[in-house]
Amino acid sequence: MMMKWAVELGQFDLEYMPRTAIKGQALADFLLEFDSEVDDKALMVLHPSYPKEVSEELPHPWWILHVDGAVNNGEAGAVIVLVSPEGHHMMSAIHFKFYTTNNDAEYQALINGLKISLEIGVRNLIAKSDSELVVNQVNGGFQARGPRTKLYLRYTQRLIGRFKEVCLECIPQEKNNNVNVLAKMGSQQEAVLLGSIPLEIQEIPSIP
Repeated sequence: MMMKWAVELGQFDLEYMPRTAIKGQALADFLLEFDSEVDDKALMVLHPSYPKEVSEELPHPWWILHVDGAVNNGEAGAVIVLVSPEGHHMMSAIHFKFYTTNNDAEYQALINGLKISLEIGVRNLIAKSDSELVVNQVNGGFQARGPRTKLYLRYTQRLIGRFKEVCLECIPQEKNNNVNVLAKMGSQQEAVLLGSIPLEIQEIPSIP
């Protein structure tokens, strides 16, 4: 049988050419075969350096931030509780080594909570505070009075602008009671009562 084929094909000038790029050729054949049958939007090839617009459209999970500031016997502190989309709690207490009012302590708590959230890459955030004044000033419902309050407000709004989306809510104090107790402990540097919650010392305010 092989001899018969050799005789039959001997009259033709045939030359064997190896296929060196079979994967590329197979892809080309596939595209040619299905080009007219498949919608051109059905296939999208992503490259590692594909533009950011693609990743920007992907949904980002929502984190929840609880903050509270407190002034106790002339000393001030704050506590931050950041809850991940999976329900994990990250807690931090801060003791302020500078003079601050109750409203300033609330602003400091919110500012530090926003900073921590940005540092770990949070994009969508629901922030909760029991300070009606701070929440309404940031949301535009109340007007900020006094130069120091205006500085706190502008700085807070700049931080919020770095997120994809932020929802700032005011909650009743009784629903924020645990956070409020920890904030008072932080104002007194009660590390024993705080237990495993890290206590940080802030020497100067966040605003000039």
